[in-house]
Amino acid sequence: MTIAQILEQPIRAHGGVWDTRRAVTALRDAGHGDGDQRQQEKRARKALRDLAATGVIVKIDPDSAIYRLTEQ
Repeated sequence: MTIAQILEQPIRAHGGVWDTRRAVTALRDAGHGDGDQRQQEKRARKALRDLAATGVIVKIDPDSAIYRLTEQ
């Protein structure tokens, strides 16, 4: 299972707005909080981008890594 797939579960369960900080917390809670803060943030941003590329979430701020669940 990829980091993006792991992050997809809490995003679908909780909805709302997702940014790097919230993604890092969700990944940490899922047992994927290894590395320093910078590494964790980088991993979380990549997972958010991957989920956006597959249409699970959409970017709501063009200048920041802020996303929300795609309307079904």
